[in-house]
Amino acid sequence: MAAGCASSDTPENALASDAALPTEIPAGTTLVIADQSEFQQSVLRASGELDKLPFDYEFANFVGGPAILEAFRAGAADTARVGDTPPIQALIAGQDVPIIHATQSEPNNTRLAVAADRDITTLADLKDKKIAYAEGTAQQAIVLRALAKAGLSTDDVELVRLQLSEFPDAIRTGQVDVAPLNEPNLTRFLNNPGTTLIDTSESGGTSTGLSYLYARREAIQDPAKAAALQAYIAGFTRAVQWANEHPDEWLQKYYVEGQGLTPEDGQRIVDSLGAYAFPKLDTLVEQQQSTIDVIDDAGELPESVQASDGFDLRFGDVGARTALEVGGSFTRSES
Repeated sequence: MAAGCASSDTPENALASDAALPTEIPAGTTLVIADQSEFQQSVLRASGELDKLPFDYEFANFVGGPAILEAFRAGAADTARVGDTPPIQALIAGQDVPIIHATQSEPNNTRLAVAADRDITTLADLKDKKIAYAEGTAQQAIVLRALAKAGLSTDDVELVRLQLSEFPDAIRTGQVDVAPLNEPNLTRFLNNPGTTLIDTSESGGTSTGLSYLYARREAIQDPAKAAALQAYIAGFTRAVQWANEHPDEWLQKYYVEGQGLTPEDGQRIVDSLGAYAFPKLDTLVEQQQSTIDVIDDAGELPESVQASDGFDLRFGDVGARTALEVGGSFTRSES
């Protein structure tokens, strides 16, 4: 559990990092929730959980962890849902933004997409190729795991440093040979003639399928927001489990109506993600450390950080308890 550092402007009523979390939410408490592709607000709305949130809320949409980290730095967001690498970037940047909840989809739902008419079918074929690369994102770790699995280093390829939002156009237009894409961008990309994917028999294990809710320490130290964050974890867990149990309705409301995809493409996405599991926080520290080690071994980590400093395990109880209440699974093998 991260030990939050107090500063001269820390409020007098700020919660200590080892204090019990309050559950009373005063009237007027507001959470600013950073979203990506409107996933959180969409699943909450579709499931009916949005109107049940016992606090005021604002959603702000972002693309990628680095943009969200800037919002945290500016105090413009309280919590966000990201992949497994942005929390590491926060540690590197010296920002206290601990992980408070986790979900896990099918790990192979993020794939290594190959530009049209490229003869790339194995990880070994990545040698001397141009690969889309975005530091501080889950896609960064996927690329580095793929290279390590092939026995390649970053010197063996050309890493094209882009914003995550630029990946789809870069691979579609052939500016890069390979890019790690997740849904719905992956399905949209595959609608272009001649495009392919590296088979999961090659790329399996390069992605964890983990997504985290993490929150800035100042929000956690605020008793009202800390209570609201617990309620949000519970509501979000119920909403995601609703999507697990109502895949057809979720497909229609989010992927077809919300993202503008065809029902066929939406079905492909739902199938590729599978049912979400809700891993217990304390079981993920070692997995997160292995992701840190992958980045470090590639020489892409400017300083050593420890995964254990990036979790606030006090929030684990509410996530685990809610998952049990709604019939959710803790591991993918149970899903």
